[in-house]
Amino acid sequence: MRNLRQLYNIKEHIMEKINEKNLQTADVTKPLNKSQRNALIAAIVASGTDDLNVMFLAFSMSSIIADLAISSVAAGWIATITNFGMLAGGLVFGVLADRYSKMKVFYLTILTFSIATALIFFTPNIQYLYLLRFIAGIGVGGEYGVAISIMAGLVPSKQLGRISSLNGIVGQIGSITSALLAGFIVPALGWRGLFLFGLLPILVVVWAKLTIKEDELGINTDEVVEDAAAEEIVGAKPAISDLFKTPALTYQTIILMVMTTVQIAGYFGMMNWLPTIMQEQVGVTVSGSSSWMITTILGMCLGMLTFGQILDRIGPRLAYGSYLIASAIAVYLFTFANSGAAILIGGAIVGFFVNGMFAGYGAMISRLYPFKINAIANNTILNVGRAVGGFSSVIIGYILDVSSVSMVMIFLSSLYIISFIAMMSLKQLKRANFEQHQLHIQHKVND
Repeated sequence: MRNLRQLYNIKEHIMEKINEKNLQTADVTKPLNKSQRNALIAAIVASGTDDLNVMFLAFSMSSIIADLAISSVAAGWIATITNFGMLAGGLVFGVLADRYSKMKVFYLTILTFSIATALIFFTPNIQYLYLLRFIAGIGVGGEYGVAISIMAGLVPSKQLGRISSLNGIVGQIGSITSALLAGFIVPALGWRGLFLFGLLPILVVVWAKLTIKEDELGINTDEVVEDAAAEEIVGAKPAISDLFKTPALTYQTIILMVMTTVQIAGYFGMMNWLPTIMQEQVGVTVSGSSSWMITTILGMCLGMLTFGQILDRIGPRLAYGSYLIASAIAVYLFTFANSGAAILIGGAIVGFFVNGMFAGYGAMISRLYPFKINAIANNTILNVGRAVGGFSSVIIGYILDVSSVSMVMIFLSSLYIISFIAMMSLKQLKRANFEQHQLHIQHKVND
């Protein structure tokens, strides 16, 4: 019996080395063909287009409040309802993408949020605006996880942090474009005219359909070779319940939801309300707040680029730990910015840390879950965060009505401390555990 046990241990050791070698081989992929390269570009660019649409709200909020004669709390509900739509779209489109064609679902999500955003031009009242933002949210919420899943199926896992950072940077370029459009369009055509530019993302779908052959991509679930551990977690048909199959997996999913909730609460809370705060309390114009926004977004881009490199090199625990603590400090110190230069520099620093880590979630989640439920995991976790974190817009609106800007910053700063504590409790994010876990999840292997 002892000899049999020794033979079994030797066999297990050999299989572990083979699995490790297979993972390394999967990370050394062949060059992408034309369709795969264009699909990767489309997935990255799409994040820029959905951020373009989402950020239209930030630059038109004060105009919407005045035109529709609504309170700050009612205005805060616009973003919150959008996030509810994102949750619904994420849950539905994530399952469809993992079960069927990722590219077809990807196209559908873009068409959904583009058309709904453009129809906001005809807004007669706040109820109509709530409805259209909910529908637009369905498309945006579905697009994110599907795009990440496409990227995860095309690039080596050890480079996914850097690729995700590019995805996030293009998203911020979309936000910069939104700021520039707001500076020109809102004074000329009003806030309704700004939303007509929501049709621009349809160009991505047209280009992708003309340049991508789906049968050359090899990223659909039925084309992926699953390992034994993945099969134990995922059933015949991928489902949201697969994220909660074991106690460890359930805890992991919940903690990641807490982290994304804080991420979204901080990001949307600041980006939706700070331009309005500056317009009304500091006395800057729409163009002036747009300048602050652009500076902040440039800081975000640099933060994302840096974070992607850090994530791939040292793992998520140290990367997220340092950024979360720095975010808490930077947001609180921003309260004391009282000059034009201080606001610009402080905005860039806050952007660097607060949103720099956003780009890493897609890479981290994709590494922690089997490829077969990649879109489901990314969409569910992020969009639960969006739905819950979206309440920060309502909470901030309430704080502004009854208190001060300083209390808003203290509220946001405390959220990052909560996320740090939650993250530190997740053992799977320790570098050794994180790398070992990757040996037991599915990565795309090119033929």
